[in-house]
Amino acid sequence: MKTIYVLNGPNLNLLGKRQPEIYGHETLEDVERLCAAACPDSHTIRLLQSNHEGQIIDWIHEAREAACGIVINPAAYTHTSVAILDALNTFEGPVIEVHISQVHKREAFRHHSYVSKRADGVIAGLGIEGYVAGVRRVVQLTA
Repeated sequence: MKTIYVLNGPNLNLLGKRQPEIYGHETLEDVERLCAAACPDSHTIRLLQSNHEGQIIDWIHEAREAACGIVINPAAYTHTSVAILDALNTFEGPVIEVHISQVHKREAFRHHSYVSKRADGVIAGLGIEGYVAGVRRVVQLTA
C-alpha cells in the first residue's frame, strides 16, 4: 500500500476554532476523514500537524522512505521557510501545496510561497476540499 503524507503547519491544530470566517468550521479530523475517503484501496494517508518547523522537516525526511507523495499546508511557514523548501527538494515524489483560504485575496505577504518553488501543484481557496484535490492528484501521479 502506498502512503501519502498530509502535512500541516502551525495553528492548523485550531482549525474550526481559529478565524472560522476565513478557515471554516471543519476540523483536522474532518480533513483526515475526507482525505481517507478519497484514497483508493491502493493508497492510505498519514495526516500530521505541528507548530514546529523542525518537526515538519523531520516528517518530510521520513517521507523520503515512507511516502509516495506529500500534500502539504505549510500555513505561515509557506512565506518564511527556506528550510522546508530545502527538505521538500530532497523528496522525489509529487508534492501538492494546499491552502484553505484564497491567499491571493489576503495580505500581500501571503502572496509569496517558498514551497511553490518545489510543488507540482498548488491549490488555494477551496476550503478543506483542497486537501481532497491534492490527495487525488497524488494518487493520479503515483498510480
